[in-house]
Amino acid sequence: MRNLFCLLVVQLLMIGSYGQKLNGYAAGNFINGKDTLPYRYLQPLDFKEGKKYPVLIVLHGTGERGTDNKLQLLHGSKEFLDPLVRQNFPAYIIFPQCKPNAGWARVTKERFSFDSLGGLVYLSHRPPTLPSTLLIQLLDSIAKQPSVDKDRIYLGGLSMGGMGTFELLWRKPGFFAAAFVICGGGDPQKAFLYKNVPIWIFHGKEDPTVPVANSRRMFNAIRDAGGTAKYYEYRNVGHHSWDNALAEPGLIPWLFSQSRKKL
Repeated sequence: MRNLFCLLVVQLLMIGSYGQKLNGYAAGNFINGKDTLPYRYLQPLDFKEGKKYPVLIVLHGTGERGTDNKLQLLHGSKEFLDPLVRQNFPAYIIFPQCKPNAGWARVTKERFSFDSLGGLVYLSHRPPTLPSTLLIQLLDSIAKQPSVDKDRIYLGGLSMGGMGTFELLWRKPGFFAAAFVICGGGDPQKAFLYKNVPIWIFHGKEDPTVPVANSRRMFNAIRDAGGTAKYYEYRNVGHHSWDNALAEPGLIPWLFSQSRKKL
């Protein structure tokens, strides 16, 4: 079968809901028992049998949580529909959706904390959240497919999805080829686990929701661990720094030029 996710339905008991496309993105569901992870996906342009393609997973923020399998396309999806992007960088683009009242990362906010991180505490000692667990299972399944280039699986996210990106990088060391993180944060003590993964970090200096200190701390931790990281900080920009980051002309070419480094 040409469709990667139809193939997964057959081989891995994933039940896909392949209805009407939304802005070019088809719909599917990864189901494990009673748990479901909705996703939207874009196939490589001019797909060819026998050819291997990269995969990009994009994790949304808090405001796009739900079960409608639509909201997660609010930010970032249109950039990958650009005809030139699709022609120059044919790839599977996947936007999973986190259910309400859950998250991509183990993080909590201390209500009365006034530290530079905004009271955000990253609970790395706890197991992954349910949406993250399902996503990890989906990633493992995708990596086994013959049309997927296992050395070119990428990850990116914004806000809550940026936190999920940092967490998935250490929960699956050696899996991803590169990542981008927009207005996120994470546990700096885990940075050594993904020091071989090139990362591009973005943040707005005036972010009131996820203070910029979260990204600054992660950038320094990655560099201290011997990793490769780039950091762009936007002056006079608040939480919606994804508008700036996703408009960076070098982001997509940089991302798809990376290949996984063998450990």
